[in-house]
Amino acid sequence: MNSQDSIHSHYDAVVVGARVAGASTALLLARAGLRVLVVERSAPASDTLSTHALMRAGVMQLHRWGVLDRIVAAGTPAIRKTTFHYGAEAIAVSIQERDGVDALFAPRRTVLDATLSSAAREAGADVVHRATVTGILRNASGRICGVIITDTKGVMHTVKAKIVIGADGARSSVAKTVNAEVLHEGRHPSAVIYGYWQGLELDGTHWHYDLNLAAGALPTNDGMACVFVGLRPERYEAQRLGSFDKLFNEVLVEVDPDLASKVARAQRHGKFYPFAGRPGFIRKSWGPGWALVGDAGCFKDPLTAHGMTDALRDAELLSNAIMAGTDDALAKYQSERDAFAVEFLDLSDEIASFDWDLDHVKKLHLRLSKLMTHECDMVRSFDDRYQTDLKGGSATSQINQAATFASLPG
Repeated sequence: MNSQDSIHSHYDAVVVGARVAGASTALLLARAGLRVLVVERSAPASDTLSTHALMRAGVMQLHRWGVLDRIVAAGTPAIRKTTFHYGAEAIAVSIQERDGVDALFAPRRTVLDATLSSAAREAGADVVHRATVTGILRNASGRICGVIITDTKGVMHTVKAKIVIGADGARSSVAKTVNAEVLHEGRHPSAVIYGYWQGLELDGTHWHYDLNLAAGALPTNDGMACVFVGLRPERYEAQRLGSFDKLFNEVLVEVDPDLASKVARAQRHGKFYPFAGRPGFIRKSWGPGWALVGDAGCFKDPLTAHGMTDALRDAELLSNAIMAGTDDALAKYQSERDAFAVEFLDLSDEIASFDWDLDHVKKLHLRLSKLMTHECDMVRSFDDRYQTDLKGGSATSQINQAATFASLPG
């Protein structure tokens, strides 16, 4: 653990995972007046596999919470145009100002996760890094009532909590421990390889699609561009043992020779980041004393680049359900999540299959665009539905919400 971290014996909520989903949930709960502990096994500001891109709804969330300025101050470039390439056809879309958002962003996770974690700590959450949840506690009725944490010195801490939130990724140990049922599954994983280049000038984000292949380039922090290729997992498995460098370059040339030429003239920094792929899924998101958020509850193929945006939206859905303090509210969290997630997972799965021609994948993207419009509508509705200023919350609101939750058994 870090020297400034401390672990107490009782909390209102324990969040397992301090990345986008976990840190956002902790931030909102702490701002509402709850006593929150966040446990993260990795070091502060460490990197992780990521799609980078934030869609409009995600940027809206960061803006509403008052943390977008920090992302910008960290050198994350504004993206004001995105271009879709279908073979030789290019369709450019300008980002229009709406809801206080006039640009999109693709931050490194070293920036985004650290910013949200820091904001959660400032809101009053205890954020502990380099510690692992090694056990889940249950009371006599079987309800989850806390966790066992092991720190870097091997010291075990028993922590009681009214709710334990799994925000620990697609391979969630919390989901496994509570035996969270898989409600919906995809069938078609795509494989992805990405890296970072300096000196690659981009006029916004570029998304490339060709038969059996995809690629993209996104401006990110430190003057870098993140460039990725997507391919069928069969080809990835057959060729990856030779060299990620060789496979990446071959695919990029096949998708777009012009982009491949620009990347070849730029300077690569660091290693390649490979992802062999896994089918998407939606898990049951709550039960007695527990809940799941982010990839722990719903994972979709990365080709649609929506994971971080989903995590931000679902963090707010879950935090408000927790503050309501009823099983009905948690059930509503799941139903609202699934109303969006099921269709989005199915579309992502169809794109990941590569069983399309270019006209068909354009139609799939139009359907995704309509879904994202509905997602923005949901984000706009949060303030009206919950009547809370999420940039800080009024003292009365925080006291009332915290008092409601504190009265619950646990």
